[in-house]
Amino acid sequence: MEIKINESELIEASNEGADEFLAVFIDKYKEVTKGEVTADTMAQLNGYQNTLLAFELFRDQISEGGFVQLIQNGYGGYIFDNPFAKSMRVFGASKLSKLIYKAKEVYDANKKNLEKETTEEEFYSMYVDFEIFDEMEEEFFEIEEESTNVVAHYVDDHLDQFATIVK
Repeated sequence: MEIKINESELIEASNEGADEFLAVFIDKYKEVTKGEVTADTMAQLNGYQNTLLAFELFRDQISEGGFVQLIQNGYGGYIFDNPFAKSMRVFGASKLSKLIYKAKEVYDANKKNLEKETTEEEFYSMYVDFEIFDEMEEEFFEIEEESTNVVAHYVDDHLDQFATIVK
């Protein structure tokens, strides 16, 4: 599916910063996928677009509730069983890539426990059971801005992979 973005909208957003620039693309992807991450909706996006959407989803989930929330909300496979970490390295966000690989090791070793259905009480106790993620989350917050800027530069340098820019 062709994603079209208005050039003037993109220029305006880029003047506001990396987050706003990326949001122009991500908002279009969410519109196309109706905000759902399923095999059917993801097939509507190319690999670059899926990676950028995964980046936003990753940032949102980690910022709101960390790796436990990301996984409990059903995004573990989308992030860890796809080449997201490799893509971040290709985009130039090598620190983020390494962090995702580190978290993937914990995810892979504990997938069954991390993905099981939980009560609210069990969910909150997972934060104690998986304190190993705390350090990784702190590391993410330290590199988030840098990673976002690197991803935004990559997108800017490869616009045609992410959308068709129209005047």
